[in-house]
Amino acid sequence: MSDTAPPETRFQRVLLKISGEALMGDQGYGLHPPTVERIAREVKSVHDLGVEICMVIGGGNIFRGLQGSAQGMERTTADYMGMLATVMNALAMQSSLEKMGVYCRVISAIRMDEVAEPYIRRRAVRHLEKKRVCIFAAGTGNPYFTTDTAATLRANEMACEAIFKGTKVDGVYDKDPMTNPDAKRYDRISYDDVLAQHLQVMDASAIALARDNNLPIIVFSLDEPGGFKGILAGHGTYTTVHG
Repeated sequence: MSDTAPPETRFQRVLLKISGEALMGDQGYGLHPPTVERIAREVKSVHDLGVEICMVIGGGNIFRGLQGSAQGMERTTADYMGMLATVMNALAMQSSLEKMGVYCRVISAIRMDEVAEPYIRRRAVRHLEKKRVCIFAAGTGNPYFTTDTAATLRANEMACEAIFKGTKVDGVYDKDPMTNPDAKRYDRISYDDVLAQHLQVMDASAIALARDNNLPIIVFSLDEPGGFKGILAGHGTYTTVHG
């Protein structure tokens, strides 16, 4: 990491985790380029502060392994197809960021040297030190592990100070706020409470991995313009999952 963090930011190195569905916009499927561009602008605004950024993007807008296996496809094959979908999303985000002048690397856990770098931890750390955004694609490279778990794994390997989980709501609620107007939002909640209450923050293995390494998870709304940058400056509405 570089020697000093910008004084106006709370963190020096973070990982942003977003779902593949976040790239769909109002479409029911696939990539919506204006939405990809909007999210890339959010990333650039934080990058411009001098913060080192990693990203993990899901693949559910193109293919979801669990759904495929539920329809009779062999689970391992379905999961590998989901991993390939995350590479497509990562390339789309890389293209948007580079159009904005942000240097970026797509790093894949499955080797495909023509389109992405292979995952080598020390090389990825060096990219971050040189202020390049690193987009980690293809999950962990293993079936049965979600991109949430991949995000938590990479955040720990990169010595990130927090995971930012961008969602459609502005934090963690005790029940779905979209269907329950009386849902209560938490400002702070422990890893154990998230697991005990089965709250839909990240899957259980990702929460457990974050807990074991005391890595905070900040859940915020990706639809709130300037939300990512605002939280790094200490403003905005969000929930912190902590020890």
